[in-house]
Amino acid sequence: MRTLGDNGPQVSDLGLGCMGMSDLYGPADETESIATVHAALDAGITLLDTGDFYGMGHNELLIRQALKDRDRDSVRISVKFGAQRDYDGNWLGYDARPAAVKTALAYTLRRLGTDHVDVYRPARVDPSVPIEETVGAIAEEVAKGHVRHIGLSEVGAETIRRAHAVHPISDLQIEYSLLSRGIEAEILPTCRELGIGITAYGVLSRGLLSGHWSKDRALAGNDFRAASPRFSGDNLAHNLTLVEALRALAEAKGATVAQLAIAWVSARGTDIVPLVGARRRDRLAEALSALDVTLTADDLARIEAAIPADAAAGDRYAAPQMAHLDSEH
Repeated sequence: MRTLGDNGPQVSDLGLGCMGMSDLYGPADETESIATVHAALDAGITLLDTGDFYGMGHNELLIRQALKDRDRDSVRISVKFGAQRDYDGNWLGYDARPAAVKTALAYTLRRLGTDHVDVYRPARVDPSVPIEETVGAIAEEVAKGHVRHIGLSEVGAETIRRAHAVHPISDLQIEYSLLSRGIEAEILPTCRELGIGITAYGVLSRGLLSGHWSKDRALAGNDFRAASPRFSGDNLAHNLTLVEALRALAEAKGATVAQLAIAWVSARGTDIVPLVGARRRDRLAEALSALDVTLTADDLARIEAAIPADAAAGDRYAAPQMAHLDSEH
């Protein structure tokens, strides 16, 4: 178990990111998705991460179904809100005004079939709303008992400080992997100074570090990786050479590429909780075995020699999405 920051909940040392069960990674099997959530809970995972815009509410309804016969109080549910989408899934911007915060939360609680969310966080900074107003509105819901802890997602150091001054922040959810290490310069030190944990998503870099990717893989039309710079052309070819370098190290440890990549993130600090986006029980089992991989100082040095910081080719999102990331400004 790990604690999300000085003021956050205690959670399992791996969390399950549920987005891909509903959206953005191509088709998913709902029965297998629910079975995967059950397998995660049975294995001791207590943190489930979702967003109200994943499948426009579908992911929250899926989690409700998965938890139907489970003890709600044994699970920590983390929810992102604010992203605006239409029926066809088009992105329309962000809305984090206080009234929108409270409306989104009310709908989330109804879809999840619960009276509280354990961690509630804006998915991105709304450029038209001061972060103080957004956090202040969530803080009012904390006072009512509908939210237990306040988190952030993809924000930079200055925004973290401003938010934390309004109400203690439990954790920052942000991409962190061997291929995405931008938080190390300023964001991670700021979080550690303030006692804020990290929930790291994209620990397998959207599948690049899964060890199962190939340059010939066909992507479904609703798989956002089709437009991701890291999965395109020469960038993909370069990134897959990094994966092969990691594979050699993984095999020497008796581990898979994915297990080594997850173990590396986990080893960065006990204040970091990796989220794994498994949609199937076999992938979940592989990810869970990463907890059995112990990395020595020599192992870590070899890994970082194989994949140095900034070694990845291509941004982690397409340009329009990168523009929305306060963490990248």
